Amino acid sequence: MDPDPDGSAPVPRLRLDELLDELQARLDAARGTRDRLHSLLEAVLSVGRDLELSQALRHIVEAAVTLVDAEYGALGVIGEDRRLSQFIPVGIPDDRVKLIGDLPSGHGVLGELIRHPEPLRLARIADHPASYGFPAHHPPMNTFLGVPIRIRDRVFGNLYLTEKRGGGGFDAEDESVLATLAVAAGVAIDNARLYAQARLRERWLEASAEVTSTLLSGSPEEEVLDLLVTRATEIAGADLAVVARPVPDADELEVRIAAGLGEQRHRDLVVPVRGSFVGAAVLTGGLVVSADVRTDPRITAGPPRWEGLGPALAVPIGTAEHGVLGVLMLARAAGAPLFEEDESGPLLGFAGQAAVAMELAERRRDSEQIALLKDRDRIARDLHDLAIQRLFATGMTLQGATRFIDHPEATDRVLRAIDDLDETARTIRATIFGLRLRDSGRAAVGLRGRVAGSVERASRVLGFTPAVRTSGLLDVAVPDDVADAVVAVLEEALSNAARHANARAVQVSLAAGQDLTLTVTDDGVGLPEGGRRSGLANLAERATALGGTFTARGGEGGGTELVWQVPLTQDDDAS
Repeated sequence: MDPDPDGSAPVPRLRLDELLDELQARLDAARGTRDRLHSLLEAVLSVGRDLELSQALRHIVEAAVTLVDAEYGALGVIGEDRRLSQFIPVGIPDDRVKLIGDLPSGHGVLGELIRHPEPLRLARIADHPASYGFPAHHPPMNTFLGVPIRIRDRVFGNLYLTEKRGGGGFDAEDESVLATLAVAAGVAIDNARLYAQARLRERWLEASAEVTSTLLSGSPEEEVLDLLVTRATEIAGADLAVVARPVPDADELEVRIAAGLGEQRHRDLVVPVRGSFVGAAVLTGGLVVSADVRTDPRITAGPPRWEGLGPALAVPIGTAEHGVLGVLMLARAAGAPLFEEDESGPLLGFAGQAAVAMELAERRRDSEQIALLKDRDRIARDLHDLAIQRLFATGMTLQGATRFIDHPEATDRVLRAIDDLDETARTIRATIFGLRLRDSGRAAVGLRGRVAGSVERASRVLGFTPAVRTSGLLDVAVPDDVADAVVAVLEEALSNAARHANARAVQVSLAAGQDLTLTVTDDGVGLPEGGRRSGLANLAERATALGGTFTARGGEGGGTELVWQVPLTQDDDAS
C-alpha cells in the first residue's frame, strides 16, 4: 500500500473498488427507478387517453405487462353475478386462445381476487389452495401477481399478471407499480364508461327522434314497430328482438315481430302470459332480466326456442290509460355479456315510444273507421232515396203497362222484368242494411274486412301479399257461424302455404251466392305423394259440419288448389 499524497493513512485499493461498484449500483438503481417511474407516468397518460372502453381495457393490460416485465397478462371485468363477464388476455397468441376454448369465468385463483379484492402475489400458482390447474393447451404459468381495479367504492375488475421474465418472482415494487397503474386504470375506465353512457344516451335520443318523425308522417303501425325493433337491436347490441301483443279475450301473447338469431322459432308463436319470459314483463309491469334465458325458471310453456341465446331482457309496452299493449324482448347470443343497467334503462323510455306508435295507429284506425261509416251512410242514403225509388217507379210503370199489351209472350217478358226489378230492390235493401251495421264487434268489420286482415297477417310470414278477389254479399248474406268458419279455414290454408308449400304466389277467391266458395291456390311444391299436408283434415271437418264440401288437388301449372264450399240459406223476407 502506498501512502496518500496528502500524507493520510492509505486506503486499500480493493475497498475503493467495492465503494465505487456500490455507488455505480445505486446510481443504476436510481436510474432504473427513474426510468420505471417515467414508464409508469407514460402508461398512466396512455390509458387515460382512451375514451372507447374496449380499447382502454386492452391498453391497460398491455401497459401492465410492460411495466412489471411479465410474459402474460389479463384484465377480468366482474359482472353482476360476481363472475367474470369479460376477460381480455395479452401474450397468448389468438390461435392458442381458440384452442383453450371458453375464457375463465372466475374460478380458482382468479376467483380469489373476486372474493377478496386485495393484491395477491404468488411464487407458485399451484401451491395456492384455490388453484385447480389449467385447461388443455394452456401455457404453463407459475409466478402470479394480481391487483383489483376500483371505480370509486366499487370493484370493476382485476389485473392478472403471470410469469415474470428472467425466471424470478414478482416483488413488492412490482406490486406497488401495478397498484398505482390500477388506480389510474380505474379513473380511465370510469371516464370511458361515462363517455360510453353519453354516446348511448345520444343514440337513444336520435332513435327516439327518428321514431317520432315516422309517427308524425303517418306511417303504418307495423312500419313503426319494425323501426323500433331495428334501432333497439342495434343500440343494445342484441342478437334477437321480439315484439309480442296480447291476444284479445285470452291470457296469451302472440309474437307479431321477430328478427335476428332463431327468429323462425319465435315468429307467430302464441304463449301464455304465465309461463313465458315476455309474460313475466306483463305480470311485473316493468323490466325483467335474465342472465341465461335457456335456463330461466319463469319459462315453463311453449316449444323449445332458446337455442344459441343467453342474456335477455323484456320490457312492457303500454300506458297508464290503456295498460299493456305489448312486450319488447331483446336477447344476446350465448356467452355474450349481460345487459348492463346503462343499456337496459333507456329501453323503458323507448318502449313508451312503441306505446305511442300503437295508440296513434289505433286512433288512426278509429278515424278511418268513422270516415268509412260516414261514407257508407251517404251511399246507403243515396241508394235508398234514388236507386230504389226509381226502380220502384219503373216497376209500377211496367206493371201498369201490361194491360195495354195484347201479345201473351210480351206480357210474360214484362212480368219477368218486374220480378227482376223487385229482386234488385231487395238486394239493394240488403246492401243498405249491411252498410248501416253499427255493431262494435266483428260484424262492424264485416267478412270482407276480416278476410283482408287475415291476408295481411299472413303476408308477414309468406314474405309477399296474396292476391284477393271477393264477390257477392259477403257482409250481409253470410251467417256469423259460417263467417267464423271461413276465416278460420282461410288462415289455416295460408299458414299451410307458408309452412309447407314454399310458394312465391298465392291467390284467394271468396264468392257468395247460393253457396259460399273459398278457393286458395299457390304455385308451391304441391301436395305430398299419396297424402295431404297436415291440417287439411280440419278444413274438411269444418265443411262437413256446415253441410259443405272440401277438396284439395294439384293446380294446373303445379302447386295446390284448395276449394272449400258450404251452402248459404237465402231469406228473401230479410229485405
